[in-house]
Formats: sequence, C-alpha cells, structure tokens
Amino acid sequence: MTDFCKHFSVLFLSGFLGVTAQNNPLNKAFFFGKKAENTNAISIRNPITFNGNLGYGFDYESGKDVAFKRDYITSKSSIYFSIQLPEGNYKVNVVLGGKKCANTTIKAESRRLMLQEVESNKEDELHYSFVVNVRSPQINEERAIAIKDRDKGQLNWDDKLTLEFSGIPAIKSIEITPANGIKTIFLAGDSTVTDQDVEPWASWGQFFTNYLNDDIVVANFAESGSSLPAFKNVLRLEKIMTTMKSGDYLFVEFGHNDEKIKGEGNGAWGLYTDLLAEYVDTFRDKGGKVVLLTPTERRHFDSDGNLKHTHGDFPDAMREVASRLKVPLIDLTVMTRSMYENWGVTDSKKALVHYPENTFPGQDKKLEDDTHFNSFGANEIAKCVVQGIKDLDLELVKFLKPNIPTYNPQKPDNFSDWTLPMSTRFEVEKPDGN
Repeated sequence: MTDFCKHFSVLFLSGFLGVTAQNNPLNKAFFFGKKAENTNAISIRNPITFNGNLGYGFDYESGKDVAFKRDYITSKSSIYFSIQLPEGNYKVNVVLGGKKCANTTIKAESRRLMLQEVESNKEDELHYSFVVNVRSPQINEERAIAIKDRDKGQLNWDDKLTLEFSGIPAIKSIEITPANGIKTIFLAGDSTVTDQDVEPWASWGQFFTNYLNDDIVVANFAESGSSLPAFKNVLRLEKIMTTMKSGDYLFVEFGHNDEKIKGEGNGAWGLYTDLLAEYVDTFRDKGGKVVLLTPTERRHFDSDGNLKHTHGDFPDAMREVASRLKVPLIDLTVMTRSMYENWGVTDSKKALVHYPENTFPGQDKKLEDDTHFNSFGANEIAKCVVQGIKDLDLELVKFLKPNIPTYNPQKPDNFSDWTLPMSTRFEVEKPDGN
C-alpha cells in the first residue's frame, strides 16, 4: 500500500460495518462475493441488475462484467452500483482488498472523484470513507429547478446514489448512512465547474471532492451554459438557499456565458457586478460564507504563441466586488493563464478536450475544445482551488485531506504523469457554453 493510501485509511472496529443498518431505513450495507454473508447487511453473490422495486443493484449493464470471488468483486471494466435513496448527504464507508495487485478508483454520481487509485493486495482489508450529496430538482411541492432536457438523464438528477469503481477494483463491502447536519460547500457556476456526467468532459468541481475529508460535503449546483441571471432564473440559487445552513459555504464562478449577454446595463460593470453582490448578500444574510472565483481562462493563443485575454473586464469586475464586500477571492483567471503559458501552445491542449477522431466510441471527428477540460485539466484547476483555500487561510483548510502538496500554477503537472482510469460512459457532444 502506498504512503498516499495510508494517509486516508480509516480503521473501523471489527464488525462495525452493517451494525447500524437495522436502525434506520436509510442505512444500507452490502457485502460482495460468492461467500458474502453478514446478518446485518445484504449479501450480493450474483450480478443483480438495479431496479426501482429492489432498490439496489448493478447499473449500466456493468454486472455482466463483474467477477465474483469468495469475499470481494472485481472487473476489467467500470462497475456501477446504485442504491435508491432520497435527497440528502450520505457517508459512504467502503472496504477494499482481497485481490492481488488491485488498484481501485471510486467516483460518485456524475463522476465526482472520491478515492483515487488506491492500491490493495490479497491480504488487505482497507477501510475508507467519504460523503456524497444526493439531490433532486424539487424545492417544494410547487417549485423545482428547471433541468435542461439533455441533463435529465444525468446521475446527479436521478433518485439514487451511484458509485463507480474502476481501474482494477477489489470491493468487499459498502455501508451508507445519512450524514445529517454536515457542513456543505455549495458550488454555483457554469460548465467549467459542474459535474460533467460523461467522458471526456470534466470540470474542477467534480475533482475538488477528492481533496476534502469526510467532515464536509460538496453540493455542486453548477450548470453547463449557465450565467449569473440564468442560474437564478432556473431556481438553482433558490434551491441552495432552501437547503443551506448557517456556516455553510457558497463558491461562485461565472463569466464565460455572462459575457454573451448583450444590451444596455448587461456588461461586466452592470448586471454582472449587481448579481454577484446579490448572491453574496443573499447567502450571508442566512449566516453563510461566500468565496468568489474568477473565470478560468480559455486556451486561445495567437499566431505568435501569446495567450489572449478572453474575459474582458469580467475578472476585474469580480475582483472589485470581492474587495468592496470583503469576500475571499481565488483568482482562477490568473492561475489558469499561468498554467497555459507554462505548458505552452502544444502541451496545454492535453489539459482540455483535444482528441483525434475515433478516440472514443461514436467519435468520427476530432475534438478541439479550448474551454472545457478533460480529467487531467479539471484536476489541475481543482488543485488551484485547494491552493487558493490555503493561501487565504480559510476555515476550510481544516477540511482538506492531510499532506496535500503545494501547487504552483507556474509549474503545472505533466500530462504524462496522469493515470486516472476513464469512466466507460462517453458523449461526443460538447457541453453547453463556451
């Protein structure tokens, strides 16, 4: 087991898993394998397909590829296991091990990275925990977030909690319990922030989760193509406000799509600053804390290899609001510019969705997107956000996993060192927004 794994291993008392399953109908515990047996848990000995009546099972036809061993399961492809649960926050305890040279990555819901490439061996029984936000569009009986048609099938918006196990996984058991009252970081933003449901698209919000301990949860309400007014109009801000508690955080990153709103009063120094201030005041009035993040830069180099400024006055407008209202600010525009410039024209492509034709199923044309990240690039931005939290010395520092290295955007990571296994669900169509 690597040092990285040791830092995040959580040791539970023998027999703890499944003990609470009988006390609350929302508590769920599952043991996997041919000989799986526990009187306080559900034994999964065959590839049960998820259905709403049963309330659990293997999803996306992944059960057919699962190999059932004595007391664990494994697969050469992604394993999707879903559990029907209502809206709420849930602590997930997993036990890994049983297979020689296993390497398990866990993503939750729409590809939120929760556990990255954990090595385990045949004799291991490794315990890990993380917290997942499960949500629905409903605000009350009469009101609900307006979900775009193309987003309605996303894992973030169904009525179940889905866990994806990939790499060379070895899963012994899963326990799920409600995590009521836990501190929450709400994310409000666009396609560069949201949980992108399918490969090869990715955003920093779904990688940020991997850097937090299990005393806090991320509720990512960002939406591809969204702007400050659109986010409010489809009732995402209202949903956040009905869910938040005093002491929770709201991270706000907009700009890419706000720039496209034309008309008098709709520029950086009009509607944009007015709504930023409104978001801040609204959240603070209920005891919340706000962090503003300037928009990630687009990868636009001129013919001489110089990186263009693509956001006009919008980053400065956000900086002014942050200064005037005394709001902590993480300057992702500056950080991402530094990353692109230090990678250069060619290597910077490796952080975004640039792939030749036939890289993915059904992709007969090359992908060239200078706004949207792949998983490597999204993780680099998440590291920028984490470093911003450290540099600002926010209270949130205590919720970061231990021993996260300092990140310097002037010395970004190399794509050749990125080994995270891809999910098996793909889509060629780019996200909304640009």
